[in-house]
Amino acid sequence: MVQSILVVCLGNICRSPTAEAVLRAHLPDVQIDSAGTGNWHIGKPPYPPAIEAAEARGYDLTTLRARQVTARDFEAFDLVLAMDAENLSDLRELAPEADNITLFREPVGGGAVPDPYFTGDFDGALDLIEEASQAWAQRLS
Repeated sequence: MVQSILVVCLGNICRSPTAEAVLRAHLPDVQIDSAGTGNWHIGKPPYPPAIEAAEARGYDLTTLRARQVTARDFEAFDLVLAMDAENLSDLRELAPEADNITLFREPVGGGAVPDPYFTGDFDGALDLIEEASQAWAQRLS
């Protein structure tokens, strides 16, 4: 039984904090956290356009702060979800023995959640995150 999930993207200021909030809404009894593979934004709040897009759909990102994924996370969390193939590769390099790492969009056929920090499409990223979050909730309930 999955009791804890870590969602990981590159900087932990757009996709993964959004996914953390959306998953919390769908899986209120599961511990959800997020992190980034990079260290550029440690301690910073999510990117303002991500906060705004999430807020428009009823999700609050304002209390979240970026952190970098650690080796301990692979033991602390039952499931580690990567937002794209590059994040997945980085996570598998960090913890080659871990068998709890997969793509965030795996239950809906896989694929990436494109990084809205670069694409500017925060609503499109949120659509993909909501779809996968609903699928995870169905799978894990």
